[in-house]
Amino acid sequence: MKKHQKHVKLARPKVGEFGRSEWAILGTPCGNIQQLSYSLIDVLQKTFSVSYVDADHKNENEPSELEVENPALTLGATLEYTDKISHHRFDIKSDLNTFQYRALFNEQDLILVNGNHFKAKNQIVVIDPKKEKSLEKKLNRLTNVDLILMTGEESSIYPFLKDHLNDWADIPVLHFSQTDKIAEFILGNVKLQTPKLNGLVLAGGKSTRMGKDKGSLDYHGKPQREFMADLLSQFCEETYISVRENQVVQSEYKLLEDTFVGLGPFGAIASAMRNNPNTSWLVVACDLPLLDEKTLNFLVENRNSSKVATAIYNPETGFPEPLITIWEPRSYQVILNFLAQGYSCPRKVLINSDINLLKLEEPRVLLNVNDVVGYDKVKSDKL
Repeated sequence: MKKHQKHVKLARPKVGEFGRSEWAILGTPCGNIQQLSYSLIDVLQKTFSVSYVDADHKNENEPSELEVENPALTLGATLEYTDKISHHRFDIKSDLNTFQYRALFNEQDLILVNGNHFKAKNQIVVIDPKKEKSLEKKLNRLTNVDLILMTGEESSIYPFLKDHLNDWADIPVLHFSQTDKIAEFILGNVKLQTPKLNGLVLAGGKSTRMGKDKGSLDYHGKPQREFMADLLSQFCEETYISVRENQVVQSEYKLLEDTFVGLGPFGAIASAMRNNPNTSWLVVACDLPLLDEKTLNFLVENRNSSKVATAIYNPETGFPEPLITIWEPRSYQVILNFLAQGYSCPRKVLINSDINLLKLEEPRVLLNVNDVVGYDKVKSDKL
């Protein structure tokens, strides 16, 4: 008998305790971890958005920061927000769990974690005799050790660590003081995790103004949705054609049916993210007959995977053009947040998010054709 599945099985983002790229540093006193992390942040912040996770190390007899700086929380408030001018600060009294951490760190490229207090998906182990016994008690946290740091010239990898790590001989080893080399190692690993690029042609509209399926129109000797998919396939590992629920389309490309129904392009983008939340999606509408390889190459070459999206500025509207955009994996949560607040406009998502906005030399390629008059004009101009 087939086992009953209680919940729909969804593709899940490849995240750890806090985010997609995270390293717990452990095996040395917390002060050393903090100083190393600060030194790494100073180097890495030039390339990535970096976060740091740690615990309070105040003596229990000292007045807590809560008592000194957060009277609202001591009086019973559960959340306090302070505009600190140079930054913003949220103080939360309630406990946080992994799901809440992931939401808070969603837009971070890299998270450094004090592994003496918290777990993380990947680890950097420090060989420091001061914390040898403590490290031995934390072997269950060593699941993906990527780097080993030595603190002394005569230090060596502990026997219990060799027994625990089957591949210990293959793990790179650096000295704790080699901040630049450690940063270079992390930098390379984060770059290797840059999400691959998939393509999505939006062809699920009802084409009410055109009077016939815009995806079937012939501008270039074939149905427009096929022409656009051919363009995308030059830049993307996999290319899909987005269709609405129960829409019948003949295509050599894979079809991706809307699972967020009745939301137009917003729903199509969210459906692609739901299908694969670990890839970036180059999304284009099928009703852009002037869009060409040069424009897509410009978009891909200037992609910034550290942003929510890379989009093109449309001078006609004065806003980003959401239907020629690379949506990064981190945009999925952002899109769902807008949906939860009652918005289904992808342009509004871009306007209110941290994006890479590009300007074209020839914005004419952004021409959107929605009716017969526009179609006839483009055909008569012979593109």
